[in-house]
Amino acid sequence: MTSEAAELLEVVWGRASTAPVSASQLRVLFILEHQEGINLRTLADALGSTPPSTSRLCDRLQAVGYVERAASSTSRRELRLHLSRRGRSFLAELRERRERALESVLAQMPGAKRTALLQGLEAFCAVAAAQLHEEGDGTGARTA
Repeated sequence: MTSEAAELLEVVWGRASTAPVSASQLRVLFILEHQEGINLRTLADALGSTPPSTSRLCDRLQAVGYVERAASSTSRRELRLHLSRRGRSFLAELRERRERALESVLAQMPGAKRTALLQGLEAFCAVAAAQLHEEGDGTGARTA
């Protein structure tokens, strides 16, 4: 049932997304939103990718104005990655479209079921965020 729910959520979100970016590029934007100023190697590790592939993703995102690269204050050879104002705006608009799409589904559910779903999702978010935070600290096991 969870796989089916996840797949249906992807379909609903996909309909709401008029995203000019790929799924991989969207992951980059989400990671940069939460780990502002990381370097390319750290981003590649978070994506489970190689630095050259990750650099190409960032090149495309920089070309559309969603990502900015800046020299590190500690090393001239290292670049730090940041979401641009346009990138932040894109994510905010994407979330608004997704939320509207979800609200149209939720509006058709009985109130008690919506409440139960909300409580379950709040618990899920708390546990998932804790796990991701642990993984980001290098203390947790990485999963796909």
